[in-house]
Amino acid sequence: MSVRGTEVIRVMERWAPPGLAVEKDRIGLQIGDPASEVKGILVTLDVDEKVAEEAVRLGANWIVAHHAPLWMPLKEIRIDKPVGRLMARLIKNDLNVFVSHTNLDSADDGVNDVLAERLGLLETKVLIPYREDPLKKLVVFVPEDHHEKVLNAVSEAGAGWIGNYSHCTFNVEGTGTFMPGEGTNPFIGKRGTLEKVREVRLETVFPASIRDRVVKAMLAAHPYEEVAYDIYPLDLPGTPQGYGRIGRLPEEMTLEQFASHVRNRLGVDGLRMVGDPARIVKKVAVLGGAGGRNYPDALRAGADVYVTGDVDYHTAQDALRHGLALVDPGHHVERWVVDRVVQRLKEELKDAVPVHASTVNTDPFRFVG
Repeated sequence: MSVRGTEVIRVMERWAPPGLAVEKDRIGLQIGDPASEVKGILVTLDVDEKVAEEAVRLGANWIVAHHAPLWMPLKEIRIDKPVGRLMARLIKNDLNVFVSHTNLDSADDGVNDVLAERLGLLETKVLIPYREDPLKKLVVFVPEDHHEKVLNAVSEAGAGWIGNYSHCTFNVEGTGTFMPGEGTNPFIGKRGTLEKVREVRLETVFPASIRDRVVKAMLAAHPYEEVAYDIYPLDLPGTPQGYGRIGRLPEEMTLEQFASHVRNRLGVDGLRMVGDPARIVKKVAVLGGAGGRNYPDALRAGADVYVTGDVDYHTAQDALRHGLALVDPGHHVERWVVDRVVQRLKEELKDAVPVHASTVNTDPFRFVG
């Protein structure tokens, strides 16, 4: 099966919609042709010349990155300078570069959910909510013998979640009527004959962002040639979306023990810690990337410790004065999302093209013992 770049973009933007990104963020297709055939995909945190070489070596002509190679406006493209040389290498080798940055930070199962999961946090919530994913209601009419199949399909697609309860639906039995016309191929009944069928009215809710996924699953599971269904807007609070996550550890531990836990779980050679090593911590806030300026949000959320990267000296002093402990494992820990992106692309594209995780270490920092 041939895969075009538009399908790669569609998969990534269904997961991390552009509307989740901060204003003026550099996201989307930065280099290349969206209609080009995808021969292979390389997923990476950053794009540099070694990553470009890796893509060529693997036969991958699409690079999906978290950090944009084009950030500041270019005034020139000179191949005797690093940025121009990288652009030339990408273009000469017909490499397409797609970027999913702050929208992937905020997305469900994105950067911050992956980091929270790595740290073993429980009962996680959005740390800095800035918008809501509005709720919709799906109503679909299903013949009785296919009712459970459709119910399970839409639930597995993400509909029917209320809090920590899944498969939440309401079902009413009734009679559906229809008359198949010319050119139809009815699952039940005959052309020109009024049919009366025992059906179930199945109702459930879902976040608007997954509408396409839910409808696709419902249509695939439903036996009818023409499916009768409705989607209604709801005047109810939607799912909070935003940056960072906050949750609790399964068991409390000292700050020193927690710092070791972070080092081990995020696979870093070293990290920086702010606070009394003997302090007991249980409630943890995490924000991938450079989140030092957001420490007041961690304070407001009642965190004992805040895990983020690139914390500057004065921010660390301010947080300490306010009673908040910090653990800074660096910016590069966002790399843990790479495997999740690979997994998502493989599943959504049904393994139609090779998808690779980059093995290039783009972290500029090294620890000297």
